[in-house]
Amino acid sequence: MSISQQLATISQQIQQYSRQADRPIEAVKLLAVSKTKPVSAIQEAIAAGQRCFGENYVQEGVEKIRHFADPNLEWHFIGLLQSNKTRVVAEHFDWVQTVDRAKIAQRLNEQRPDHLPPLNVLIQINISDEASKSGITPAQMFELAEQIQQCPRLTLRGLMAIPKPESEPARQKIALAAMQALFTQLQARYAEVDTLSMGMSDDMQAAIECGSTMVRIGTAIFGARR
Repeated sequence: MSISQQLATISQQIQQYSRQADRPIEAVKLLAVSKTKPVSAIQEAIAAGQRCFGENYVQEGVEKIRHFADPNLEWHFIGLLQSNKTRVVAEHFDWVQTVDRAKIAQRLNEQRPDHLPPLNVLIQINISDEASKSGITPAQMFELAEQIQQCPRLTLRGLMAIPKPESEPARQKIALAAMQALFTQLQARYAEVDTLSMGMSDDMQAAIECGSTMVRIGTAIFGARR
């Protein structure tokens, strides 16, 4: 299938799963993960109506943002962010989903240009406590949230997680439901929090049932990496 057909299929699935979970069909945003994909593939997705894209690698993402130079597109950084790369991310991206320490938040805040709106950020939670993954523990969430709140060039929008892969929906929901509970706690304290980024191709249905507001889909849209 073409990229436009794949996008239509994913969008239909999101609407179906949302209805099954008694959620509004517009409650879940699709983030097309375009890492390693050529600009021609992204252009095809844009032509099909996709506007939100996720990139894992700083230089690759910045090159794509500069190539399109389209204010109607929304670019999310969803990879590991090192301290020496924060400036270029702060200068180009609209969102950073992987904030996991105060130092990164402070650098993004200091380096966000004044002519741009505040940078939208999500706190990454290592919900499955995996040594191989970034993110903070749930117990650290409020401390980091408060530190982000002290950064005027950042807007805390919510949480992001990459749970440990599980094949059974019931097992997927253990971590996803834990994220939903954390999100509810954060929303209760901060009025602008509205985004729970979780769910990929293999656990999208379970994530939507557990309150995800943004699913991150790559291969199912663009095909396997070449």
